[in-house]
Amino acid sequence: MRKPLLLASGLALAITGFAVADTAVPARPAATALLANVKAGEPMRMIYELEAKARVLFIPATGRASFDVEMRPDNYLISSRVKVTGIADWFINYDMVLQASGYTRENELKTYNYVSQNRDGKKNRKVNLTIGPNSFSMKAVPEFGNLGDPAATTEQVLKTNDPITALITFALEPRAPGADPCGGPIRIFDGRQLTYLHLKNAGMKHMKTAAWTGEAIECHVTMDKVAGYKKGESNKDNLSGIDGPLRMWLAPLGNGATVPIKIQADTDKIGKVVLEARKLRFEPIVTEEAAVAPGGG
Repeated sequence: MRKPLLLASGLALAITGFAVADTAVPARPAATALLANVKAGEPMRMIYELEAKARVLFIPATGRASFDVEMRPDNYLISSRVKVTGIADWFINYDMVLQASGYTRENELKTYNYVSQNRDGKKNRKVNLTIGPNSFSMKAVPEFGNLGDPAATTEQVLKTNDPITALITFALEPRAPGADPCGGPIRIFDGRQLTYLHLKNAGMKHMKTAAWTGEAIECHVTMDKVAGYKKGESNKDNLSGIDGPLRMWLAPLGNGATVPIKIQADTDKIGKVVLEARKLRFEPIVTEEAAVAPGGG
């Protein structure tokens, strides 16, 4: 039951006229990467929320994924909740609480610990994943029936992040000059399934959401099921439950972040699913030192 989270994360059809699409990103003021500023001693909080909308037999199904990200010079903490209600298969009272913590670097976040608690009325599984410098451990209650064929190896896992860290670091990591502005690949490990999402630039499009309006980078997403899936399932190169393309639009922000503000997919069970950013803001975290500094009140 990880499909809504994968859609929210923190997921190859050419648009009309793609062959002549303008894939250049408009110039924006040079800005020091947000994570580099955090490392330099400027703790920051990111508040981010995606809302999903779909219709099942003309009955609306809705969902919401919220992320509260605290980034400090040495470490970070992400608290997240994904809640979906509706009447179709994986859209029934889906409620997942997640938390990730790890290390802050100048150009990425790196998972140390990830805990997910799924309350879907079925398995209600809790997964606790820890990734160290040279090894990882995972405990699931109830246990997984198997870890896939093939299962993820230590070498593979060490190159990944947990699902919510992967989404947030993808949004915050700086894009190298001349590189594809869509970034990626996004390497994800949830304790069992190891997945790569590959993104391709499909030009610019004006987007309007509750959280952000402006010219956004359109990216087309394809999937590589690397390990942890059922035998034969890894040969299917699209996202679970999705029939057709997954498109993602990224907002190129002045602080150097490139945040998904809309994700759209056609699913094989409930039709079109659209996720849009409802909240997106960055705010400084006041440290104890700043609070007692002269003039700090």
